[in-house]
Amino acid sequence: MQKLSYKVINGITIYRIITTPVLLLLIFTGNQNLFKWLLPISFFTDLIDGYLSRKYKVTSILGARLDSIGDDLTILTAIAGLFVFKFQFIKEEILIIGILFAVLAVQNILALIRYGKISSFHTYLAKTAALLQGSFLMLAFISPEPDKTLFYVASVITIIELTEEIILVFIFPEWKINIKGLYWLFKSKKV
Repeated sequence: MQKLSYKVINGITIYRIITTPVLLLLIFTGNQNLFKWLLPISFFTDLIDGYLSRKYKVTSILGARLDSIGDDLTILTAIAGLFVFKFQFIKEEILIIGILFAVLAVQNILALIRYGKISSFHTYLAKTAALLQGSFLMLAFISPEPDKTLFYVASVITIIELTEEIILVFIFPEWKINIKGLYWLFKSKKV
C-alpha cells in the first residue's frame, strides 16, 4: 500500500508540473476563461497531495522536490497570468511584487549556495502563505478585480515565511524537508 500511495501522491504532484505548459499556452493565446478554471485544479492538487502524504505518512526527498517545483511553477504561471490578464493590477502593486520577488530570490540563492538546490522546508508558515497566495490568485481571475486586501495579507505572510526560510537556511548546514518552523525548532531546543 505504501508504494502505491507514493506513486499516486507523486503522480498528483507531477500533474502540476505537466500542466504548467498548458496553462502558459492558455495565457499566451489569451484564453482567460479556460485558464481561470484550470488554474484552481493545479492549486487543489497541491492540497490533495499534501493531505494524502500526511494521511498515509508518505514522504520522500523526491516527493518534496517535486512538490516544491510544482508549487513554484503553479505560482509563477499564475503570476504570468496576472501580467497578461490583469496588468493594471500589476502596475498598481509593482513595489510590493518587486519586494516579494527580491526576498524570494534571496531565499533561493542562499539555498542554492548552501545546498546546491532550492529548499523544501514545507513549514507551517509556507503552507499558510501558499494557501493565501493560491486563494488570491484563483480569485483574481474569477473576480472582475483582484482582491487587494487578500493580496496584502498574502504578501505580508509570504515575506515573513520567506524570511523564516532564510533563517532556516543559515541554521541547517544540510538540506532538510518538512521543518515545522522556527517556533517548533526553538521549542524543541534542536538549535
